[in-house]
Amino acid sequence: MSTSVIRVLTGITTSGTPHLGNYAGAIRPAIQASAEPGVDAFFFLADYHALIKCDDPARIARSRLEIAATWIAAGLDTDRTTFYRQSDVPEIPELCWMLNCVTAKGLMNRAHAYKASVDANTAKGVEPDDGVTMGLFSYPVLMAADILMFNAHRVPVGRDQIQHLEMARDIAQRFNHLYGQGEDLFVLPEVQIDEAVATLPGLDGRKMSKSYDNTIPLFEGGAKALKSAVARIVTDSRLPGEPKDAEGSHLFTLYQAFATPAQAADFRSALAAGLGWGEAKQALCERIEDQIGPMRERYAELMAHPERIEDILRAGAAKARRIATPMMARLREAVGLRAVAGTGAARADRAPGATRAGRARIVSFRDEDGRFRQRLFGADGAELLLSEPFADPKALNRLGRAFAGRDLSGLAAAADGLVSLEDGGVCWACVPADRLSAVQEALARL
Repeated sequence: MSTSVIRVLTGITTSGTPHLGNYAGAIRPAIQASAEPGVDAFFFLADYHALIKCDDPARIARSRLEIAATWIAAGLDTDRTTFYRQSDVPEIPELCWMLNCVTAKGLMNRAHAYKASVDANTAKGVEPDDGVTMGLFSYPVLMAADILMFNAHRVPVGRDQIQHLEMARDIAQRFNHLYGQGEDLFVLPEVQIDEAVATLPGLDGRKMSKSYDNTIPLFEGGAKALKSAVARIVTDSRLPGEPKDAEGSHLFTLYQAFATPAQAADFRSALAAGLGWGEAKQALCERIEDQIGPMRERYAELMAHPERIEDILRAGAAKARRIATPMMARLREAVGLRAVAGTGAARADRAPGATRAGRARIVSFRDEDGRFRQRLFGADGAELLLSEPFADPKALNRLGRAFAGRDLSGLAAAADGLVSLEDGGVCWACVPADRLSAVQEALARL
């Protein structure tokens, strides 16, 4: 990844069914931002986080499906972006444990969510930690792992999550200090607050929220449910023919969120000229339906074929793991979880063919997903790289052989410190820059 590219990571809560406010305030702007030049956008379904608050397996499974379908139907380009489930990247919980081991309990004691639970328990006169799980207590560490796993530069969050980003930075700095040996293993993420994000009013004029029971459905219930909800929007008592103030009307605010500036200006003029509230609601319904209708059809199609959603998410996870796997190998090396060349234990852990001294080896194998990979071992038996997974073992073997004896000295590292070994636009493996010379030496001895 070029240093001019900014990696932006967005976590998506997998609980509940999205409403119109979620779309206008979060989904639409995030998708638009992901299409900007120079943005490497990562979106993940935070399903491990969902387990903290929900113990209903059926609801967890259904929500993951609905949320994924919603974002895809809303126009997320899953080829351009990296869209995956948190639970499909096993390196994330592994990193979470590493981070747990360097995170002070006192830091977690200051987390807002935990303090709020303690305060509520104190007010009720029960034990301070009553009902507090380790999931809730250490939630910020998992959030840090989500971010640091991919060395995201920016993380869009609400103001209530700023503290967690600051904690992620603190944890990253601690890890870099302990294990970096003068180099930054983790990028320190920056918080991204979009002041222009739309906050849609609900049926009663307050912020649209399920807690207020004032939401307008996005896809749920179809066009009929949308029309029914819009009809319940609270308006003043001005009759048709009487001028209406657009600025004081949350119906106008809703219309404006789905209209061009010219369309919004025409609607404002029509209200000032006495357009009746019934006609105004009909116009609003048509304006929303014009945008949401095609998305709803796509959503229904996806929900009818969940295997398509599964394929997209699995492809996204594979894409994410092309970064996570070598990153975890680098972190394992940094903390000392490495093979010790020349010891009996190390020899026992090596793949077949990796034990012959004086000769580098490439060993092919099938991973747990049934795909084919290769490991490169140096002459001393140390593992130097793990290839990307391939469906075709012949293609993998051809690619591996293509690097034998090749000069790699001209390859540049990306912002995350990894060098991509590519041939014909196909990546064979990613290796830390400081290991490149050892990889080249081993490839020359094949």
